[in-house]
Amino acid sequence: MAHDEIRIESETRTQFGKGAARKLRRADKIPAVLYGHGEAPVHLALPFHSTFQALKNPNALLTIAVEGEADQLALAKDVQRDPIKPVIEHVDLVIVKRGEKVTVEVPVHLEGEAAPETVVTVDAQTLEIEADVTNLPDNLIVSVEGLAIGTMIHASDVEMPAGATLVSDPELLVVNITQQISADELEAELADAEAEAGIEHDAPEEEAAEAPEGDEESSDKE
Repeated sequence: MAHDEIRIESETRTQFGKGAARKLRRADKIPAVLYGHGEAPVHLALPFHSTFQALKNPNALLTIAVEGEADQLALAKDVQRDPIKPVIEHVDLVIVKRGEKVTVEVPVHLEGEAAPETVVTVDAQTLEIEADVTNLPDNLIVSVEGLAIGTMIHASDVEMPAGATLVSDPELLVVNITQQISADELEAELADAEAEAGIEHDAPEEEAAEAPEGDEESSDKE
């Protein structure tokens, strides 16, 4: 299903560089730039909380309220995140217009349970589609309910939402259903891999069946 538009109030900014960006982030704001459709780039500061929540969906349609200007519809083209902290460091926003089609990557979401003793592998986490900018889906649903061993789902097999078309290679493997490996087979594969890598394990120590020599000598003397 498509998501609703999210309105974000922004402030224009005139200071740039790492120092200015750090100052903004300390004030719970995110540096951003808005551009596209022949418009001159506008440098903005976005409120951290509402922007962070909105960008949990990478294709969220944003209504950016710019000081002294008309609202702009935009998509997040590039989101730079801190590799460790839950912090957005910078956002590139591209202006879009109602009625235009855009190409975006949409996550693949699995539903259902495959047949018993199978392993479901998702080979393509996202698919590229073209759709109306006001009707971008949150995800693409792929049902694996009851699918048997050997089943392969390609991009062309994935049902597209109304008005959307597939851009990814139709032959791209999305989901692969394989035989679940047994514990014995897993152990054998591990042993083969260790042998190829030259890994040797020490034999387990055997418990001594006989008493120590000192005890034998003492018993002889008794």
